[in-house]
Amino acid sequence: MTKGMTHRERFEAAVRGDEVDRVPVSMWRHFFAKEQTTRGLAQAMVAFQKKYDWDYMKFNPRASYHVEDWGVKLRYTGDSQPKVVSTPVKSPADWTRLEPLPPDKEVLGDHLKALETVSKGLKGEIPILATVFTPFSIASRLAKSDAAFMRDVREHPDKVKHALEVVTETFVRYSKACMERGAVGLFYAATVWSNAKAMSKEEYTKVARPTDLALLKRLPKGGIHMLHVCKDENYLDLLADYPVQVFNWDARGKGNPSLAEGKALVKGKAVAGGIPHQDALVQGKTTELAGEVRGMRVAMGSRGWMLGSGCTYPGETPGRNVRAIRDAAAN
Repeated sequence: MTKGMTHRERFEAAVRGDEVDRVPVSMWRHFFAKEQTTRGLAQAMVAFQKKYDWDYMKFNPRASYHVEDWGVKLRYTGDSQPKVVSTPVKSPADWTRLEPLPPDKEVLGDHLKALETVSKGLKGEIPILATVFTPFSIASRLAKSDAAFMRDVREHPDKVKHALEVVTETFVRYSKACMERGAVGLFYAATVWSNAKAMSKEEYTKVARPTDLALLKRLPKGGIHMLHVCKDENYLDLLADYPVQVFNWDARGKGNPSLAEGKALVKGKAVAGGIPHQDALVQGKTTELAGEVRGMRVAMGSRGWMLGSGCTYPGETPGRNVRAIRDAAAN
């Protein structure tokens, strides 16, 4: 077993399926009070990294950064998750009015600056994954509700198709810009859609999968991308052939594959996950959490996997619990 690997060496070896000196580990969360400004977001990300010394970073952006430049308005209250107060799509015709955005202006541009600041602050030593949602997920945030979005998807497919093409073009450009500013690739998230509660596999294949793949296939070669398949009863099996290098999901979620089962599904690709991100993390005892991590290390071995959050974890999680997981990954 290779001894004394750097964070980047450990991460890249795990992605390739090579043996590592220990399992790479990272967790991710929002810093709502700080993420409202470019400087605050960058400072929060660097401080979080320095506190826990993660092996890789999911650059966690402002909660709705991807839709604000199209007119979504938010209201922040302290360090709580912001509330959406206005969305631009109020009728089916509004989908056809969307136009591609420049990736280096306004809110998107602010996030590129924050990403570049973080990359420079960490001196390129930590692999950074830039968070980008799938075009289908991004478009859904422009409507007043998920139900309203799906009604338009089903009743006005041509209008929504225009919007999906606009969103895809915008985030192809943005994703490339992220990789030019220090990200090794994307943390590519399907959010609430790739699961049985949202829609059938047949409908997902028809309406969401094409733009999922359209964005991925236009990225520069050589990137390392992590696909996040969100929620319970997820469709990891449906998305297992996506051209990414790592798959992440809530391996503890109801109806979801375990880490070992998911690793078999994705056939030779790396997987990341296993860390609880809800009540079990907030309320759990440090000894129990550390024991679970040690158990996963034994069960999963030393190739082709990483410890990671099942999703963004709550900010109220005790720091001692996060520290227990981090230490158990290394000892």
